[in-house]
Amino acid sequence: MPLKSIQPARRRLADEVYEQLVSAIMQREIGPDDWLVQEKLAAEMQISRTPVREALMRLEQEGVLEVSNRGSFRLYRMDDQEVKDLYQSRAAVEGQCARILAARRDPADITFLRDVVHREEDLETQTAAAYFDANRNIHRAFIERAGNRFLLEMFDMIWGKAMAFHLFATIENIDLAHSLGDHMALVDTIEAGDRAKALEAFTRHIQNGFDLQMAGLRAEGPVA
Repeated sequence: MPLKSIQPARRRLADEVYEQLVSAIMQREIGPDDWLVQEKLAAEMQISRTPVREALMRLEQEGVLEVSNRGSFRLYRMDDQEVKDLYQSRAAVEGQCARILAARRDPADITFLRDVVHREEDLETQTAAAYFDANRNIHRAFIERAGNRFLLEMFDMIWGKAMAFHLFATIENIDLAHSLGDHMALVDTIEAGDRAKALEAFTRHIQNGFDLQMAGLRAEGPVA
């Protein structure tokens, strides 16, 4: 069976479009009331519609965007229950990884995780996007060190949804510093080697994040 040729240049261009759109979402340059139209975006970027369409469809598949019956896209909006479900999913995935790490109790894991926490919490800019990235990078480091690729895939999907809902952008009227913290204590719990306490610590940490998020949503107004 003949195979179709691969066009790496076009794929790289689609990735660039994807990254620009993600950046615009995180910087709130694209808001919940904005409709994204392939033709308009392609004209603004001075490229063909194909890489734009690929980037938009990728974001739609990741749950970041939703498509209208006319083919345009906008940010997917979660309701309160979906936000709760998102955090419960985080607790399940990250709690299991905490148990794996605590059971292994590898000094190399502990050193790596402490370095990540130190680096990521040393923010150069105090913005919602910076806090979002720092939190994601820290929590992703725990998942990576656990060494389970399926849990890592679930983590990435969950945080893709988080990006879709501007989870950290919605807490701009609250002290953003509260969205970072206790990460080193999580490392301490893993180092102690108690799987039950590690699970409990991660679950409590994620619950605190959920409470902060819901406070931000209340300050922002009702969710569609």
